[in-house]
Amino acid sequence: QVQLVESGGGLVQSGGSLRLSCAASGIMFSGNVMGWFRQAPGKERELVAIYTNVGTTKYADSVQGRFTISRDYAKNTWYLQMNSLKPEDTAVYYCHYRIILYSRDYWGQGTQVTVSS
Repeated sequence: QVQLVESGGGLVQSGGSLRLSCAASGIMFSGNVMGWFRQAPGKERELVAIYTNVGTTKYADSVQGRFTISRDYAKNTWYLQMNSLKPEDTAVYYCHYRIILYSRDYWGQGTQVTVSS
């Protein structure tokens, strides 16, 4: 049973930093996709940063150079370090995990990130 639990959201001023965590259970790092998406009010959910199934990283153009995804195999946890935050980064952030073999997606409950100007 895959479970994803996010933490670390909150309110921060423009230019500030936050780190999100996604604690996972029932997963395998190898060969699967994991990362972060976000959804702002009135907008579709969009990719922020992921580890691909071959272990490379991919970022949205809008966060490249400001956000960093990382993971801790021992803790079954991945992170999103967000620096130089902007008001347009305000959204609910979701951690995501995909089992490639079954094309099945899992989502965390979401954590709100609000960046004030």
